[in-house]
Parts: sequence; structure tokens; C-alpha cells
Amino acid sequence: MIAPTLTLERRLLKEHAIVIACDEVGRGALAGPVAVGAAVIDPVRSRKRVPPGLRDSKLVPEPRRPEVAARAAAFVQHSAVGWASSVEVDEIGIIRALGLAAVRAIADLRAHGVVPEEAVVILDGNHDYITPAGEAGLTVRPVVKADRDCASAAAASVIAKVARDTLMTGLHDDLPAYGWARNKGYASPDHREAITAHGMSVHHRHSWAIAAAPTLF
Repeated sequence: MIAPTLTLERRLLKEHAIVIACDEVGRGALAGPVAVGAAVIDPVRSRKRVPPGLRDSKLVPEPRRPEVAARAAAFVQHSAVGWASSVEVDEIGIIRALGLAAVRAIADLRAHGVVPEEAVVILDGNHDYITPAGEAGLTVRPVVKADRDCASAAAASVIAKVARDTLMTGLHDDLPAYGWARNKGYASPDHREAITAHGMSVHHRHSWAIAAAPTLF
């Protein structure tokens, strides 16, 4: 299994004061919000050892994610999670909702003293959805597989994943028929069966062709 490193972050820190890495979770879910995690690496942190077990959240076994997320949060200078609700996904579409969630995560960092304009923003993927959402003054660098290769993006990934999983488990307590504690809002067979039996809840993405969405579990 490939372990993420700080190689890219160290290179970028030669030209920028800090690195902010962003990664999203919940993009393909049928229910619940999308979340974007943001993690800050400064020159001091870039020289530290990557926390043991830190990986892209998809590669960390679910029972271990909370402890890995805690280590990641302690490792980075600051971290934040921004959200866009299922209603917002319906209203503006998934890409703009991701941008909105990222803007909110960056605003959280700003409230804690981070100056995003001094940063280079590593964004997992190949598309900059942050700049069109209103953060025009930032230097955004999309990096394919950043959550796999860059420790900062892996930290953002697992922090956001644990935050969203916790939220979906809480929603499960209110609407247990959909099995969100298990499927976290994604297209599992039991989730589909519950939608067929009970219809969609307020937390479902009503604009999506849910019947045609691929089953992921």
C-alpha cells in the first residue's frame, strides 16, 4: 500500500508560506451533505514524520478511522470541515456544492488565523471547483490522487470522512429505516430497498436519478 509523503508539500513551501490541502467526501452519496476537509501544513510540520496509518480515508479500515483522524488533526497546523447540505446540492448541483463546502472550510481556517492568500491550495482531483465558488484570490493546484500521495490531502480526507460518518450515524438515529449508520448515505442494496419502501427523506438528494444510481456496496 502506498503511503503518502510530504514531498510535494516541501517543494511548494519553497514558494508559499503554507500549504492547504482540500479533499471531499460524500460526493456520490444518495443522502446527506457533501463535506470538504481542509488541512494546513507549515514549514515546521513539513519536517515532521507522517503519522502512522495515515492514508486516503478510503484505504483506512472504518474502525481505525477515528484514531487516524485524531492523529492527523494533531499533526497538521489547523484543520476544518466545510459542508453543503443535500438541499444545496439539489439547488445548485454537486460541483457548485463542493465549491461552497470548500469555501466554508477555508472560512473556518481564516477564523482561526490562517491566511489562505499566503497558501497554495492542493485540491484532490483534476478540477478547480474552489475558485468559481468565490475564492478568486487563492492559488489552487488540482492534483490527481493527492489524497493517496500527499500527507496533507490524506489528513484532510480522513478528517472529513470521520466528521461526515459521525453526522450520518446521528441522522440514522432519527431515521433508522435507511441504514445510514452502515451505508453512510451511499447506494447500498438496503438503502435502495428502504427508499422503495418508505420514499425519500428530507436528507435525500431529490434532484438525483436515485433509481439509476449505481450500487456501491
